[in-house]
Amino acid sequence: MLSGGFEMTITEFLENFIRKESLFKNKAVLQSAYFPDEVLHREEQTSALVKILAPCLRNEKPSNIFIYGRTGSGKTLTVQHTAHQISSMAQREDIPVKFIYINCKLKKVTDTEYRLIAEIARRFGKSIPPTGLPTDEVYNIFYKALNQDKKVIILILDEIDQLIKKIGDEVIYNLTRINTEMKNSQVSIVGISNDVMFADNLDPRVKSSLSEEEIVFPSYNALQIQDILKNRCAAAIKDGVLEEGVIAKCSAYAAREHGDARRALELIRVAVEIAERKGQTKITLKELDESEEKIEKDRVIDIITTQPRQFQLVLYSILLIAEKHKSQEPMFTGDIYTLYKDLCLKTNLRPLTQRRASDVISEFDLLGIINAKVISKGRYGRTREISIVTNENLNIKIKSLLESLLNV
Repeated sequence: MLSGGFEMTITEFLENFIRKESLFKNKAVLQSAYFPDEVLHREEQTSALVKILAPCLRNEKPSNIFIYGRTGSGKTLTVQHTAHQISSMAQREDIPVKFIYINCKLKKVTDTEYRLIAEIARRFGKSIPPTGLPTDEVYNIFYKALNQDKKVIILILDEIDQLIKKIGDEVIYNLTRINTEMKNSQVSIVGISNDVMFADNLDPRVKSSLSEEEIVFPSYNALQIQDILKNRCAAAIKDGVLEEGVIAKCSAYAAREHGDARRALELIRVAVEIAERKGQTKITLKELDESEEKIEKDRVIDIITTQPRQFQLVLYSILLIAEKHKSQEPMFTGDIYTLYKDLCLKTNLRPLTQRRASDVISEFDLLGIINAKVISKGRYGRTREISIVTNENLNIKIKSLLESLLNV
């Protein structure tokens, strides 16, 4: 039996579900994999990207580009949209240009230097086993694959910071220097990162090679997100389903979360799904609130359970100090690190360095779990003032989950 105020068999529920008309016109339009024909409010960044990459249409190597901005600021969307436009032009004019897109966050694709180079070689039709060959041999196969025809290759490495976190930045240096080995082809790299501080931690050689050109994507403001939502919802949801004020409130939610347009689209999509499960024909502010609560909980819990124990312990330290201060006094990096080191001793973990722990705090800030504001302490240097952004009920669940995961 299914619960929900009445009893119904699974078969009855499914039969009713099939017969009932969906509130969606095209649900895919609200999903992250969807690429619209037009990228709104990114005209300046698109123009800059097109101008940098355009030389590939003259068989010239474009500059390497480093693109950064917060999650949901339209980086991947803009790059893929631009790549599609250039590819279409190249195909029409019979110009040898090839774009290769790799998401560096995917497991078993970029976990090692071997796997990354093998994956790129596969895009050129080369068959390389997942393991077993010497890395030098994989590079040789890779070079031959790239160099078999005269062409310009644009290699897009999305979430490049995740790649470097896993395997170091030597592979990026090798890729940026690859043209010295090429006779026919030329390779340009487009690196995309959510971490605005990422390039500061690169080896100087890698940084100068990768960041020949830089494009910054600012976060969307509430009005821009509202515009994007109206555009997508018109194509995704049936007319008259969204009540007055839902899009405006959803935009305000997302603008508060660092201007994340992807999050706004997810909020609307989940709100519609919640309304459908209730058997409603309208999406109200109540469904939007429920959507926000559900997504926040699912996202944060998922992030925490997949983090290394060191990361979990840093977050647990933040929660303990916040609980002690009752969120009225500011928390600073030094206080958190002191408690974190004590907890490492109790849990038999080797402490991270203070700099690495500070990087972990930055990552939690990027993930929207905390807010870490850099403040100056005059001649004593700079520190971060840290506050928790998640609500109190969720914090209790996070703390309980961490205690279970860490056995503290």
